[in-house]
Amino acid sequence: MKKLSFSNVMLWFGLLFLYAPMLILVIYSFNESKLVTVWGGFSPKWYGELFRDQQILDAVWTSLRIAFYSATMAVIIGTMAAFVMTRFRRSWAKLTLSNMITAPLVMPEVITGLSLLLLFVQMAETFGWPAERGMLTVWIAHSTFCSAYVAVVVSSRLRELDLSIEEAAMDLGATPLKTFFLITVPMISPALMAGWLLSFSLSLDDLVIASFASGPGSTTLPMVVFSSVRLGVSPKINALATIIILVVSLVAFLSWYFVRRSEKKAKAAMEAH
Repeated sequence: MKKLSFSNVMLWFGLLFLYAPMLILVIYSFNESKLVTVWGGFSPKWYGELFRDQQILDAVWTSLRIAFYSATMAVIIGTMAAFVMTRFRRSWAKLTLSNMITAPLVMPEVITGLSLLLLFVQMAETFGWPAERGMLTVWIAHSTFCSAYVAVVVSSRLRELDLSIEEAAMDLGATPLKTFFLITVPMISPALMAGWLLSFSLSLDDLVIASFASGPGSTTLPMVVFSSVRLGVSPKINALATIIILVVSLVAFLSWYFVRRSEKKAKAAMEAH
């Protein structure tokens, strides 16, 4: 019998520490009892209750839309910022821009949310827009802080690119804009996808900034979950969390499967040649 090493013991301990709470949550999502801490028997009834709760369903749909729009806008803004950070010559303006872009990474979310709230209030008093806080203001707020993460991810990829490929395209007559979309963007597409997924996750998970920037008609899923937990944990929240864990696990597995399959195809093609 193979002896367990210290590294293996610590590995299993770390996995148990991380995933045991999730496993308990999944088990208790099938609890018959309304009390989440008392096991009353196996029952999937809370999943039916979850899909009949219109407030939670509306919050899920709102959060998904805001996350999609925020991630898309964050990729656009963050990519432009990353291009400036890596391609423009060093100057005080470039250094200032870089510091301003990366500031949301270290800024407490409470400060970011409060500053955005004051901005929206002042704009409404001065220009009359936005007339009320809602999905639009949450989208702007999430796009603001997600752009910083995208800029960091994309700029690290841009620094690794071989500029001679872009220079060769422009020598052959391509304009800088055409070179960017036909040469640069395909080469940084993995970073763009990673930035989009990161922004989507951050927006979907955000509670603090959304609480400051949202209004009565734009309640997100984390806000609904937080408000319900304050009144007592409902078994429906356990069912919702189980579904989220299942979806994330499925997406992670499919991503791993397709990446592994593409690596095998590439390896087989190299061996064939």
